[in-house]
Amino acid sequence: MSNHDQDILKRPIPIDDAKARHVRLRIRRKLPGRRLDKYLHGRFPHLSRTTIQRLIRQGAITVNGGPTKPSYEMAGGDIIEMVIPDPEPPEVVPEDIPVDIVYEDDYLIAINKDEGIICHPARAEQTGTIVNALAFYANSLSHGQDPFRPGIVHRLDKNTTGIMLVAKTDEAHWRLALQFERRTIQKTYLAVVHGEMNLDGDTIDAPIGVHPVVREKFAVMIRENRINVAKNAVTHYEVAERFRDFTLVRLMPKTGRTHQLRVHMSYIGHPIAGDTMYGGRPISEKVITGEGSEEPFLTHQALHAWRIAFRHPILETPLELEAPFRPRLRKLMHLLRRARSVE
Repeated sequence: MSNHDQDILKRPIPIDDAKARHVRLRIRRKLPGRRLDKYLHGRFPHLSRTTIQRLIRQGAITVNGGPTKPSYEMAGGDIIEMVIPDPEPPEVVPEDIPVDIVYEDDYLIAINKDEGIICHPARAEQTGTIVNALAFYANSLSHGQDPFRPGIVHRLDKNTTGIMLVAKTDEAHWRLALQFERRTIQKTYLAVVHGEMNLDGDTIDAPIGVHPVVREKFAVMIRENRINVAKNAVTHYEVAERFRDFTLVRLMPKTGRTHQLRVHMSYIGHPIAGDTMYGGRPISEKVITGEGSEEPFLTHQALHAWRIAFRHPILETPLELEAPFRPRLRKLMHLLRRARSVE
């Protein structure tokens, strides 16, 4: 834990007793290995774990009438009492930003995210994000773990396009989050990578950690002295189409590390087209066809979250949703197929 995080945990949360909510819970049975802070976060998803830990440390959450710790494992018969401060979350500014809706019902929304837009603001005054667009579009969104992230169950990189799930209710949110945590949600991405891949498919099992020099990047860590700072990362891939100097691949991540697909494809010598952070090159018409404009039309990763399969968080029926390519990737695929047809 960083010094900054430790400082946050030590700061008391102001509580106006007249406005605070008083809650009393009785634990019916022992929950082996279940920490108090994690359990309460599951029951009250609008409170972040950091907030719950701060309330525990300042005595606003007690067990059996006495002080406790965030790591306390609950026993059957325990009485938990909580004083929850009146929430005053900063308002996310609604903005009339177009969103491409793939699916919607009373509990969730699936959108086809465009490139160049981040998922949520980092501060109240920040605008132009998916959350700002959803605040304008939707009548209700889940509270989530952070007042700046209502509805956001999972994220895509700024320039990764494709399908994203958004929760409308708190119950839908935590049920979807549990599926992500248990890795029962199946995600398939499409990516155009540099080079003509030899294998039709394979599994990349290589741990990923923060790049030792460039802190904004991640890297495969295979040296023994680096393993302890890396997390296991597994990606399955299958070739979908072959072109001259490029390959379209389906990527099925089995873990969810930051930049995992981009790092793994670069690691095996086939960086994602346009991904200049991890060895890819900008793409122009001339690069593909040998003629036309030399001005790049793709300067970010050609990576698209294409399909997601999961159980509906409330109805518990299987759902499989797909999102078509966004315009720049459609153009890329058109040029690749055209160039192949004239060979």
